[in-house]
Amino acid sequence: MGVRHLDDYPWDAVAPYAARAKQHPDGLVDLSIGSPVDETPAVVAAALTAATDAHAYPQTVGTPALREAIVDWYARRRGVSGLTVDQVLPTVGSKELVALLPLLLDLGAGDIVVHPRAAYPTYAVGAKLVGATPVAADDPASWPEGTRLVWLNSPGNPDGRVLDVAQLRAAVARARELGAVLASDECYAELGWEGSWEPAAAEGSTPSVLDPRVTGGDVSGLLSVYSLSKQSNLAGYRAAFLAGDRALVARLLTARKHLGLMLPAPVQAAMAAALADDAHVAVQRERYAARRALLAPAVRAAGFRIDHSEGGLYLWATEGRDAWESMDRLAGLGILAGPGHFYGDHFPQHVRFSLTATDERIAAAAARLGAVS
Repeated sequence: MGVRHLDDYPWDAVAPYAARAKQHPDGLVDLSIGSPVDETPAVVAAALTAATDAHAYPQTVGTPALREAIVDWYARRRGVSGLTVDQVLPTVGSKELVALLPLLLDLGAGDIVVHPRAAYPTYAVGAKLVGATPVAADDPASWPEGTRLVWLNSPGNPDGRVLDVAQLRAAVARARELGAVLASDECYAELGWEGSWEPAAAEGSTPSVLDPRVTGGDVSGLLSVYSLSKQSNLAGYRAAFLAGDRALVARLLTARKHLGLMLPAPVQAAMAAALADDAHVAVQRERYAARRALLAPAVRAAGFRIDHSEGGLYLWATEGRDAWESMDRLAGLGILAGPGHFYGDHFPQHVRFSLTATDERIAAAAARLGAVS
């Protein structure tokens, strides 16, 4: 396997539905790809501007200020205290890390990479890139011998599923039985909406795989992956990081140095500023909460059932027909969603609605969906 063996990029198949949706008299409402539409926070932009005299090569390991900011953020926002700066590492966005982690861990033919059943396709792409075998499985008991890497995603993309402390603990225990690295993609962690994950709920924020309630204080074999694309509208900055097992972080750092995988110095300064400022995160969360409160009832009124979606940036919904049929129906309303076929073989009747559209476009989608209920 290699790059030439990868499938065609799946989103190309959506083009005909986008073309039809654009013909709507009131224009397209694009709820397909979750790309932020709101402004970059002023505190972040100011930090970037102040750091533009970046004449020297940046550090792969991250500046001391950024590494301290990541450690402080995990303690303050994720309930993970006791990390040190040699347990964290910035990455060029999280997708790059997801795709390259099997390579950086020296996986290959005969190795198994487990990922969720409803999954962002890059988990499987990373496995295929090195000749490993991707396996979609949510139940830790079903993870097979030969598994070398396990991906969790909580809150999930596309399904918004949140794993609680007990579920994370079971996943960690099974990964350790198998001798596998467990990497948890947590980039929607600040966006919990329902049940135990509501802001006022006793559980508080969605838990990290590094939470002491999960690990018992032992983070060996564990990595938490996070991105500022969603909470801080920094998708264009490619600003992400990982944390966890000190030995694993050191191993990844060495490989990334050889490959030149380093963040631009101004972006590192912007990340440190973003991680130190909780106010803009609260503002963005309220924006998404308001959009979700408007869109979710309209999706249900139009005949869809919303599954999971208790966290994250999406509504994972089905009307009991093939996703491409739902896509066609939605395109007739000028709405573009994401077909469940893109997220594995297990959910061919689901579509994903993103909350990353302007207030005006979300309102337009809700009105159109409501009109056909």
